[in-house]
Amino acid sequence: MIAYLGRIVHDNDAESKLDDDVSSISKSLDLQGSIENGDVSSLASKDFGGLYSVKPLFLIKPSGAEDISRVVKLASRTSNLTVAARGNGHSINGQAMAEGGLVIDMRSTEKNHFEFLPINGSHYIDVSGGALWEDVLTRCVSRYGYAPRSWTDYLSLTVGGTLSNAGVSGQAFRYGPQTSNVTELEVVTGKGEITVCSETLNSELFFGVLGGLGQFGIITRARIKLQQAPDMVRWIRVVYSEFEEFTRDAEFLVTQKEGESFDYVEGFVFCNNDDPFNGWPSVPLDPGHEFNPTHISQTAGSILYCLEVAFHYRNSDHPTVDTAVNGLLGRLRFVEGLKSQVDVSYTKFLLRVNRAEEQVKANGPGDGPHPWLNLFVSKSDVVNFDRTVFKTMLKDGVGGPMLIYPLLRSKWGDRTSVVLPEGEIFYIVALLRFVPNGPSVEKLVAQNREIVNWCIKVGLDFKLYLPHYQSKGDWERHFGNRWSRFVERKASFDPMAILAPGQNIFRRDPSNIIISREF
Repeated sequence: MIAYLGRIVHDNDAESKLDDDVSSISKSLDLQGSIENGDVSSLASKDFGGLYSVKPLFLIKPSGAEDISRVVKLASRTSNLTVAARGNGHSINGQAMAEGGLVIDMRSTEKNHFEFLPINGSHYIDVSGGALWEDVLTRCVSRYGYAPRSWTDYLSLTVGGTLSNAGVSGQAFRYGPQTSNVTELEVVTGKGEITVCSETLNSELFFGVLGGLGQFGIITRARIKLQQAPDMVRWIRVVYSEFEEFTRDAEFLVTQKEGESFDYVEGFVFCNNDDPFNGWPSVPLDPGHEFNPTHISQTAGSILYCLEVAFHYRNSDHPTVDTAVNGLLGRLRFVEGLKSQVDVSYTKFLLRVNRAEEQVKANGPGDGPHPWLNLFVSKSDVVNFDRTVFKTMLKDGVGGPMLIYPLLRSKWGDRTSVVLPEGEIFYIVALLRFVPNGPSVEKLVAQNREIVNWCIKVGLDFKLYLPHYQSKGDWERHFGNRWSRFVERKASFDPMAILAPGQNIFRRDPSNIIISREF
């Protein structure tokens, strides 16, 4: 069967026989799931970024970890096959693709695990790596009244997908990213081994996989920390004309003790004009509340800042909410008269970006390319970043949100594969571009590259989040003094570089020997 597969891989005339090949290989592997050919129109050849289209050999829809193990072991017995795990296809630069390889559709495993676990007075949920966070949210809240502590802004992402990166939203300043809120994983390594790991069991694999960009294993199950879910959220936006005032207030809020601040803190940059995508209309939460620009000083520049916060409460707490919220807002220095707020259910608040996506798709551009750029920037360099990038390069906006808000390094730990800027406080910057009209995708990609190159040139302390590099030198710079640890983990758990080829970090060794530090 391996020799037969090899003929498929190398035979340029084999496409006409792929349907028969699919059936034969599926039987040979004894898959409980299914296998499809990698037609260019299939979901496995595309992702949310819309910048790349790469044709795989086959798309695998596994029934569970055993199927995934069989597929990885099959690839290991060939000289060149690679395997990519695809969650909900939300990568930007083809990270979940495998040209001429095998793509595993993790969504077919979404219902394999869902178990509520009270352990020693705490509560956890065991969920499949292919489950969507939005489904985890609704099922946890409706069935048990509990919910995970840390989120991403957009919840139509898989559990395994975000844990392979970090998973960041406005709760991360308090609880850390999603990678800091998982206590156990089941993983299929690059050797095809199904392994349970945690902080104390197979810990090197556990911490390597968390934020490991899919390089060391495919997450098939995760145990997530839970907390009691609030009933309601007071969602508030306030506006600043000066970056220093915006950052001072944001940093004040994220460094307060639990119970003495908001439960969610984010922020974004917008243009001081009436542009519907980039300007004033992007701020109000209530459609009936219009942004009043007369409150903005005439000395304000072309860029303004919005601090977005949320306060969680139970229905029984409602009489005291005004006092608590007003006390916190009274310590902030936003522009008087430019405050917008609504009270919404907890689930509605967490699903806010999903609803916005539905609106975007209804208006047309949602399926277009998304040349997004995400960075972590040190507090020490964020003023310079604002001055050069926001106020100069991006002064007319990006046709979508420009997020910026502070996070705390101490909430992340240092054993996972995620790399961060130095210092306790750093900022996440997310340029979430949409391209319905205006500049071409190529120009926007070039502008992203210009921003990154500028950061490197002037020596900013920054890291790409959801990184995408093409050269070994760039990856070595990204990981810095953690590069050798990353390479060692690769050699331990995926020595033939089978997994996640779309990340362009390691190349499959055609001789099937252990990968070396020299690539």
